Amino acid sequence: MRILMFSWEYPPRSVGGLAQHVYDLTTALAMAGDEVHLITIGDANSKEHEEVGGVFVYRLQPYNLSAPDFLTWILQLNLRMVEYAVPLVNSMDEIDLVHAHDWLVAYAGRALKQAYRKPLIATIHATEYGRNQGLHNDLQRYISDVEWWLTYESWRVIVCSHYMEQELKRVFQLPADKMRIVPNGVDLGRYQRRNVEHLSRDHYAAPSEKIVFFVGRLVQEKGAQILLDAVPKVLQYYSDVKFIIAGKGPALDYLKNKAQDMGVNERVYFTGYIDDDIRDFLYREADVAVFPSLYEPFGMVALEAMAAHTPVVVADVGGLGEIVHHEVNGLKCYVGNSNSLADNILRLLHEPDLANRLAKRAYQDLRKLYTWEEIAYKTREVYAEVHDDYEASAWKTDSWLAKIDLQKKMSQGIADIGRYTVPGYLIGEERTEELTETIKGGRYH
Repeated sequence: MRILMFSWEYPPRSVGGLAQHVYDLTTALAMAGDEVHLITIGDANSKEHEEVGGVFVYRLQPYNLSAPDFLTWILQLNLRMVEYAVPLVNSMDEIDLVHAHDWLVAYAGRALKQAYRKPLIATIHATEYGRNQGLHNDLQRYISDVEWWLTYESWRVIVCSHYMEQELKRVFQLPADKMRIVPNGVDLGRYQRRNVEHLSRDHYAAPSEKIVFFVGRLVQEKGAQILLDAVPKVLQYYSDVKFIIAGKGPALDYLKNKAQDMGVNERVYFTGYIDDDIRDFLYREADVAVFPSLYEPFGMVALEAMAAHTPVVVADVGGLGEIVHHEVNGLKCYVGNSNSLADNILRLLHEPDLANRLAKRAYQDLRKLYTWEEIAYKTREVYAEVHDDYEASAWKTDSWLAKIDLQKKMSQGIADIGRYTVPGYLIGEERTEELTETIKGGRYH
């Protein structure tokens, strides 16, 4: 199947977890036999077109215009994507479907759907409503409207968890039969590689210290402030611990000041941004990984820690609560409750046999449920379902772009009339003359 995919993140450009998701998904789809064409953002140092892991990647530079705000910049980006996608698709025989990741590429995805009369699939990784625990200003309301519009225009909507399925039902009144749950995956091999001679555990903690590790964007929803509130209680009952908080974000200065005010700054190490090699190294070296999120559609970080054989403590929220089963493959704490978080951290520090058992079971679960081969298989099932529905429908190619392409092919004597349709009709030999007149502008349907 030939897929045209849009994403505003793709390595090396990474804002959150979307870049890694799209990279791993497209690579797995290509390995499974699909032809994937991904349009994303590039810069002056990027190759405009290259093949990455069997995926055809097109990195575009947005217009060099002074956008007054982020929303205007996103609109300009989508116009650039459409401008690039049209000749790209026209150079192919045809595409089978369009796949858009999140609202940031909704305009381009919808435009290509309508232009070529091909089904659109959307993956909604999070919602504006969920990220902000409501809609509090005009910008948030607009973004939420675009998210709704994207789900409305899509033939199917992929979400990563039952939690997100319920959120889209509640926020967008999206019917359940339009959604399909496909979780994120994890590359197990990535977390076993140890080519990190330049890294040393001693740089982060003393040999005698246990490491409690948090990684994520430093925003309220990720819950690093909850971890800081838990630090004094953990130190009261287990003094030899170093807390490593990795990531960047608008809350970084607030968290540093909070640690200083609490008198625990010598026990908390803020690394700032770290690259993937350092992140994976710290996953492996950590004794406990903690993710006390207040909002989490899925919880990719939990899978990453599990892949490194590190026991996890997570807040019982969103996708995290679905990945982790308490006392089976990890421990759960109450959402926003620092005492509950501290108690579960202490339990893993004091009970190494429990920690090892949980980590072992978690890794077994990953191998069964969360490999990218499995995720690609489930995604391809959605593609096949949509393609079958499309083939059985009357909603097929009758766009001005397709007509221009058909007229060109007919003039070259290579058009296969039987492949084309007008709304509500299949076109065969007996309607060739009518279709020809339609293309010339003599008739309109």
